[in-house]
This record gives sequence, C-alpha cells and structure tokens, in this order.
Amino acid sequence: MSGKDYKTNVMRILDKYKIPYNHYSYADTDAISGVEVAAALNQNPDKVFKTLVTVSKSKKYYVFMIPVAKELDLKKAAHAVNEKSIEMLHLKELLPLTGYVHGGCSPIGMKKQFDTVIDSSALDFDTIIFSAGKIGYQVELSPDNLKKVINYSAAEITVKI
Repeated sequence: MSGKDYKTNVMRILDKYKIPYNHYSYADTDAISGVEVAAALNQNPDKVFKTLVTVSKSKKYYVFMIPVAKELDLKKAAHAVNEKSIEMLHLKELLPLTGYVHGGCSPIGMKKQFDTVIDSSALDFDTIIFSAGKIGYQVELSPDNLKKVINYSAAEITVKI
C-alpha cells in the first residue's frame, strides 16, 4: 500500500465527520525530528505542529500542540490549564495512555480525550499540519475544522527564542 492510499485512524475519523483534510507521507525519508519532517514535506516549520502529552501534580493529563521548531514552556502550559505545575509524560506511559507511539502522537483519536491546548500561533494559519497518528504520516486541516473533532483552547505556550 503506498503512502498516498494509506489511511490512519485519524484520517478515518476525519472522513467519518466529513472534514476536509490533506494528508502527506514522509515514510520514505530519513526525517526524524519535527523540523526534518517539515523540511521533507517542504513546509514552513511554524505551521507543522507536534503533539505533546503532559501530567500535572494532580495526576491529570493534558495535551499541547506546538510548532515543531519550538519548545513547550511548562510554566505557561501549566497556567493555560490552571495547574501549579506540569511535566512531560514519561515515554513508557505514552502508548498505554494514548494509543500512540512517540513520533506518531496525534490529538485526534487518543484512547481518551484530554484537555488540549494549541499554541495560539496556529490561529495565524489557514491550515496546520500535525501527525496523522502513525510515524511517517501527517494531516493538514484548518484550526476551525480541528475544533469539530476535538475541543481545544488556544494560548501562548512556547518558550520565547
């Protein structure tokens, strides 16, 4: 099955809700980091987002989407979800919690829907690109259409460079 014909769970969910999207495959490249993925897809890294999962001191889980070239500011992220502090989820906990592996985590189609915050810079773009739920595959859709599938808030949550 070629990358063009391949459907991930995320794509099936978008199809089910009749949400228009584009999909890309970088499976035939050596891209590993988000910045390398953006380059492989010939896209602006500011509009390619990574999905990060965190846990708070109160043991509540949160999902954050930020541009691939940026870093999550844990203080700003905690403030955005009204927590005192949060930390990145341990890698070994990601698959059992979300159903996704590191590098293929998508905010759409997790085992459970967690409170999600997207960096406010996403709202500057007509569309954003993020993981389609499998390493090597990305989807592109508008922030408005993403809102039809998952509930999210927007906040400035990245480290100033």
